[in-house]
Amino acid sequence: MPDLLEDTRSGLLPENVITPLRQGEETTNGAATILATSDLRKYYDRATPVLQGIDLSIRAGERVALIGSNGSGKSTLLKCLIGIHPNSGGRVTVMDHSFSRLPDAGQRRNIRRSTGFVFQKHCLVRRRTVLSNVVHGMLGTEGSWRGFSQAIAPEAWRLAALEALSEVNLESFALRRADALSGGQQQRVAIARALVRRPRLLIADEPAASLDPVSGRDVMELFSRLCKQHGITLLFTSHDMAHAREFSDRVVALRQGRIFLDRPSADVTDRDLQETFDA
Repeated sequence: MPDLLEDTRSGLLPENVITPLRQGEETTNGAATILATSDLRKYYDRATPVLQGIDLSIRAGERVALIGSNGSGKSTLLKCLIGIHPNSGGRVTVMDHSFSRLPDAGQRRNIRRSTGFVFQKHCLVRRRTVLSNVVHGMLGTEGSWRGFSQAIAPEAWRLAALEALSEVNLESFALRRADALSGGQQQRVAIARALVRRPRLLIADEPAASLDPVSGRDVMELFSRLCKQHGITLLFTSHDMAHAREFSDRVVALRQGRIFLDRPSADVTDRDLQETFDA
């Protein structure tokens, strides 16, 4: 496997596959806004409001933890931000693409090409190799039918996937089947898949919830560090308050569909958290 990695690394990687840090995104100080909402509302019927006037702004390179009790609207908010769920009111701006109810086809395509996703479940193709699963992260780009398998993927894509696996310390597992890995290792593969094309924004919904405490902390530390290293904006949900405070720059708490708290992670107190989750 090391020989495969070295042989592939010897190729040239086009600039449109992995990009360097964007100017101004090395730090959140003075960075441009990458995501914003204005009076965002969502309800499934008039009697059941889920989001009630969310005003939120996230700067490029920020790491933001989204917390709140079950039913507070966290997962719904993530889906509304990227156009998976239609909004009932207000406005969303993501990476200079502004929409009200839903993004149009062109906006949706551009937003998703620049956004990585990590979910509670790994969502890997279990019978495929680890390398093929990471190459799947290139799906949605031009010629993405070749991302079905690493065997038919362009050399540059294989290189990008191997580099991503190296960053999560799994390059030696590249040719193993995904179902041969532990839960923590599979989630690291999911992180590599999300980061393989260096998105500007990474959204993670309870990424450590299915893991044991040690593996969960390792995974959180890993993708938080990689996002900071590559200047990727991170928005993640978590029910683990230690993770929320340690691996973010800022904590945003939802309560009954509204923003209840929004402050730097270092300033969040135990009392703040208790009030967030008190009925």
